[in-house]
Amino acid sequence: MLLTSLPPLRKGSHATHCKRCLSGLPSSQVDIDPAKLALSFYCLGSLDVSDELEKKAKDWEREQWREWIWSQQTRGPYGTGFRSSSYMTAAKYATEEYSDHDTPQIIMTYTALLSLSILRDNFSRLDRKGLLEFLRSCQNSDGSFSSEPLGGDSDLRTTFCAFSISIMLDDWSGMDVTSALQFISTCRTYEGGYGQSPFGEALGGTTYCALASLQLAQQLEILSSQDRQKTVRWLVQNQASNGGFRGRTNKDADACYCFWCGASLHVLGASDLVDKAAMSSFIASCQFKYGGIAKIPGEHPDPYHTYLSLAAVALLPPDSSEGASWALCPLDPLLNATYQTSSWARAHIPAPKVDGDNALG
Repeated sequence: MLLTSLPPLRKGSHATHCKRCLSGLPSSQVDIDPAKLALSFYCLGSLDVSDELEKKAKDWEREQWREWIWSQQTRGPYGTGFRSSSYMTAAKYATEEYSDHDTPQIIMTYTALLSLSILRDNFSRLDRKGLLEFLRSCQNSDGSFSSEPLGGDSDLRTTFCAFSISIMLDDWSGMDVTSALQFISTCRTYEGGYGQSPFGEALGGTTYCALASLQLAQQLEILSSQDRQKTVRWLVQNQASNGGFRGRTNKDADACYCFWCGASLHVLGASDLVDKAAMSSFIASCQFKYGGIAKIPGEHPDPYHTYLSLAAVALLPPDSSEGASWALCPLDPLLNATYQTSSWARAHIPAPKVDGDNALG
């Protein structure tokens, strides 16, 4: 029997934890309800990357999840997108046109499209023309994107979502790409990472958002060789002595940054600089005995850290000798989904071709 240096990755238990959260939030996580669509993506993503979706969920459950996600698609004067959930919308208004107080949200729209792709929906109900209008309504004069048409957060996270939605639609007419690229450049810091917005501190998550956006737009080459080396150096230095990655300079390691920083290095072609065995050991130490992965050892787990930890392992797996439990589905680092799911999204979300062009609607 082959002895391994890592404990098993209990992906079946982690999938059960996420399935349970899909059915109903535990009391420790009810504060996430306003972002339930994003939570659903982390749960479904965990089931997808661990290849546990068909084992853990029956056909009627997957259909129920699909219908719930589609019920969050909403149309109005600023185009069409997806709400976070119906928690602030009375049931009799949930399927009607939104008001200025209940607009769709760009991050939730990104997670909705990927969640439906995980569930292998055919996207016959997607209002593509309205979605492009929604993207235009979210872009600001400085090139950034607001989370909602009338305001909200405006940083590299929302910019990444706009780029991802555009690539899934195979249609970039919903944004001013040049202006958006300029905004990304203004968020670069002296350390080589990227802040959420101009003059912000470099963060692992927003550095990933910046680099993935540049690659999605096939503009990564605008970074000079010196700039790339500086970014790689900052990311590598963020791997802590315990194997995990920190999100900011001189902070403690956090399991989610194993993906954000590790995927950033992957996008830059420097994934060989990650100590994968040490990273996997840190993630193993964050596993909760009843399922799920926490941000640090000893904390309670949640779907966000569970999914991003599994995604990090899928993208940067330890040596194959560590056993089958550490084998996960290959991950597309740009859309942050398995390759099977990202391929489904790219094949089914774009409008059908008409005379060689995309037909909107």
